[in-house]
Amino acid sequence: MITPPPGPNRPHDAAERGLHPFADFIRILGRGPNGSRSLTLEEAEAAMTMICAGTVEPLQIGALMALLRYRGETPAELAGMVRALRATVARSHPWPTPDLDWPTYASGGTRGLPWFVLSALLLAGTGVRVFMHGAGSDQSQPSRAEHVLAELGVPASRTPAEASLALACRGFAFMPLSRLCPRLQELIALREQLGLRTAAHTVARLLNPFEAPHLIQGVFHPPYRVLQQQAAALLGQPRLAVFKGGRGEAERPALKSCDVAGVDHGRLDCESWPALRPHPGSGPAESTTPAALWHGETRDDHATALVIGSAAVALRLLGRASSPADADALAADCWHRRDRNRLP
Repeated sequence: MITPPPGPNRPHDAAERGLHPFADFIRILGRGPNGSRSLTLEEAEAAMTMICAGTVEPLQIGALMALLRYRGETPAELAGMVRALRATVARSHPWPTPDLDWPTYASGGTRGLPWFVLSALLLAGTGVRVFMHGAGSDQSQPSRAEHVLAELGVPASRTPAEASLALACRGFAFMPLSRLCPRLQELIALREQLGLRTAAHTVARLLNPFEAPHLIQGVFHPPYRVLQQQAAALLGQPRLAVFKGGRGEAERPALKSCDVAGVDHGRLDCESWPALRPHPGSGPAESTTPAALWHGETRDDHATALVIGSAAVALRLLGRASSPADADALAADCWHRRDRNRLP
């Protein structure tokens, strides 16, 4: 059985007191305002390793997630949990080697289509290998991104080997989290029982299971932008871009300026991006579909701006543009030059 590592100001060892070994982690977080503290990176990794090994009771998992939510998770706690969960991703040959990791974990009940899916496919058409992953219970309840991809004729990969083949053939692959990291999918599903968003949602955005050198993320609450930036730096992520996007996705808003926090080989920075459509206007028309927009069967300036804007942030992250203005221009050119027959 995995036992928690020693840490500063740690409560009495659980095993010595006849308690479950996992109880130490709960005590560290929950001993009150004067006796509690955050978990270290190593403690968070050990706690998540025990959860993944199946040696923790459901009540204990719920208590840990609720306490982390109440206290507010730290970059070290997030990084430790990510390290443990990455170790559970099934190793296979061939192993996917994406250039860009694109997580999608907005709530399924939110409105609006995931236009950023077209941004990712647009990048794939320029030679960027994009790996996308998102939450979804099973094939009967796919994520919003997975549903749109299916309508576009892009099937989800069921294994890392299938994802590797998709990246080689199409430059793009999507895997549902239930296939990629089932334990993390179970932790995200705790929201239905706890009534709370948990650290699992943030961890999923940081997972980057195949360690792509570039990671793009969206957040709904601005404070998480810095939190995820710092956690990525602790994980040694070479390059990161994270910003407040539509519905918490990595979808750049069209009508508002946004700040993109980044990591560039250990250096943390933040860059301001202008609105793509500075004048007020309505959102995408309800009749507009991603397929119709891609094939040019309909014109929708707002939806097009969402696609181009999100692709621009990714192009800047990938080092293909020297400034936001250059990235916007490059993304617009890529959109106008896209192969409309690439998607069925």
